Amino acid sequence: MTRSFRISSRDVRPLMLTIAVVAVGSGFAGSAANAATSSPASSPFLAHQALYELSLAKSRGSNSINSARGRILYNFTGSACEGYTSEFRQVSELDSGEGKVTLSDLRSTSWEDAAGKSYRFKIESRMNDTDSSPVDGVAERTGDHVTVKLKQPVSKTFTLDGSTVFPTEQIERIIAAAREGKSVLELTVYDGSDNGEKIYNTLSVIGQPIPGDRTVAAPDPSTANDMMKSLTRWPVTVSYYDRDAKSTDGEQTPVYSMSFELFENGVSRALVLDYNDFVISGALGKFDVKDTKPCK
Repeated sequence: MTRSFRISSRDVRPLMLTIAVVAVGSGFAGSAANAATSSPASSPFLAHQALYELSLAKSRGSNSINSARGRILYNFTGSACEGYTSEFRQVSELDSGEGKVTLSDLRSTSWEDAAGKSYRFKIESRMNDTDSSPVDGVAERTGDHVTVKLKQPVSKTFTLDGSTVFPTEQIERIIAAAREGKSVLELTVYDGSDNGEKIYNTLSVIGQPIPGDRTVAAPDPSTANDMMKSLTRWPVTVSYYDRDAKSTDGEQTPVYSMSFELFENGVSRALVLDYNDFVISGALGKFDVKDTKPCK
C-alpha cells in the first residue's frame, strides 16, 4: 500500500500563503475591518512569476522518505484597484522506498479584495490516480465576522471570527511587523485549504533584517535581479497549528512550519518546508517581474 504523506491541499496550501500572495500593486489599500493592529505597506509589492525547485532536505520519524522532488509555479497579477489574483500549481513526487511513490498535483486560483473584505478560491488536488478533490467558495467580511459560503465539496455556509485574516493580509502583516522591529506575530488564517473549513492559528518568528548589499552565499534569480538588489529582507519562520486540535501538556505541535527569506516587496526565497516527518527545500529557479497597471 502506498503511504500517503498528505502533500495535498491541506499541507501545501500554507506554502501558497507565504510565496503566492506577494504583490499588492501600488501599496496595500487597507486591512481586515480596518484593524488598528495592521500597518499599510510603505512601498509597492511586486507582481511576478516564480518557479521553485523542490528537493528533500531531511527525513526523520516513522514516515521518513528516501527522496522527494517537484516544482511550484506561481503567477500573481492585480492591483489595489481591482484586487489580487494568484495562480498556483505544485507537483510533488515522494519516494518512500521499495517502489512506493506518491505523486501529488495541487492547483489553486484565488482572488482577494485589496481591503481584505472578500476572498474567492478554487482548489483542486490529486493523489496518484485518484479523482480530484475540488474546493470552491467565497468568504466575505461583514461587521465583526466573516461569512464563508462553500459550493464544493459540499454546499455549506458558516461564520468565522472577525479577527481571521486572508492570505494577502497575512503577508502584509508579517512585513509590517518586520518593519516595526517585532520578532513574533500571531494570526488566525483562513485560505480555503483542506475541505474549505480548516482554520489555522499561526505563529511567525521574524529574524533580524538582512540588508540588500549583504553577500549572498547561494544567490538565485531574485538576488541577481537589479530591482531586488537594494531591498531589505528578513528570515521568517511560520508555524501552522490546527485550531481544532487539542494541546498535550499545554503545548501543541505544529502541523507544519516553513522558513524563508521575505523581501520587503513580498518576494520569498530560500524556502524550507517542515512536515515533521520530512523537510523539503524550495530553491528559486526562475523569477520574472510582471507589469502592474497603475490605479486610475
